Parts: sequence; C-alpha cells; structure tokens
Amino acid sequence: MTAPRKTHGFKRTSALLQGQIRRVGESRGFAVTRLLTHWPEIAGPEIAAIARPVEVKYGREGFGATLTVLTTGAQAPMLEMQKEKLRERVNAVYGYNAISRVRITQTAPSGFHEGRASFDHAPRRAGHATPPHDPQTAARAATLAGDVGDDNLRQALETLARNVLSRDN
Repeated sequence: MTAPRKTHGFKRTSALLQGQIRRVGESRGFAVTRLLTHWPEIAGPEIAAIARPVEVKYGREGFGATLTVLTTGAQAPMLEMQKEKLRERVNAVYGYNAISRVRITQTAPSGFHEGRASFDHAPRRAGHATPPHDPQTAARAATLAGDVGDDNLRQALETLARNVLSRDN
C-alpha cells in the first residue's frame, strides 16, 4: 500500500514564503506585510518611485504608529507635501487609523548602504529572450518537447529544457 499524497498540486511562491516574510516584517514593525510587498500599489507610482517604507514604530502610549519612509534629499520636499495622502493610503491597508505620523528619512542617492538601492521598480516584462544556446542543446530540447500539441506549451517546455540542459553543461 502506498502512502497518501500530502500535496494537492502546485503552491504559489507567496504561500510558501508568507511565514518568513511575516517574521521579517514584524521584526521591523510591519504588522501587515502587504505594506512591504505591495508598496507601489499602496503608495501609488509617484510616491513609490521616490520613496520606500523602512519601519513602523508603535509609541508607548498606543496613540498610533509612526511610519518611517526613506527617500533621497532632493525628493524629500515633494514627499513632505504628500505625507497626509500617504498616511491615508497606508491606513486603508491596515483597515483602521494605525499610522498617525509619517516620518521622512533622507539618504544620499549613492554611497551609503541604504542609499545604493534604487527606489524605481523594474517594469514587468511580458516575456524575455533567453540567451543563445548551442545548436545541439536546442535540438535536444526540441526533441524532448516535440510531442506536445499546444504550441505555447511546447515553446515554454523547449525553453525550460534548453535552460536545464545548458546548466548541466
């Protein structure tokens, strides 16, 4: 008799990493990790391009938390004018008035550890070209995926096979 299967198919990467992300986020004060993982959607593209959340600190009296946001010195005045809008958007994620203050921390655009990271988010790519492979690897990958009837699936399997075969070489 065989052991019953413990999985029921594929799982999303976010489901596998959710516990680890939550622990790291809570250590920095982020009770709602969605603030970290979905910052461009929460803050909006204009604010997300110039700033990122650093930490959330809760006061001793419990009158709301302070969200610390990192930006460059040149962008700080622009962000200062949008602090109330940012606070409202973040509180909408929490579902209540959790953030009472937004503190702006400035850094140099390069040179310091935190300043080296770019605030710009890379645009999502619909598909990217794979690096060229040798003809033998391409032919072997085409042979492996040749029996698949769906063109898109066959192309995806060929790409996967080329990547795996070239890694082995």
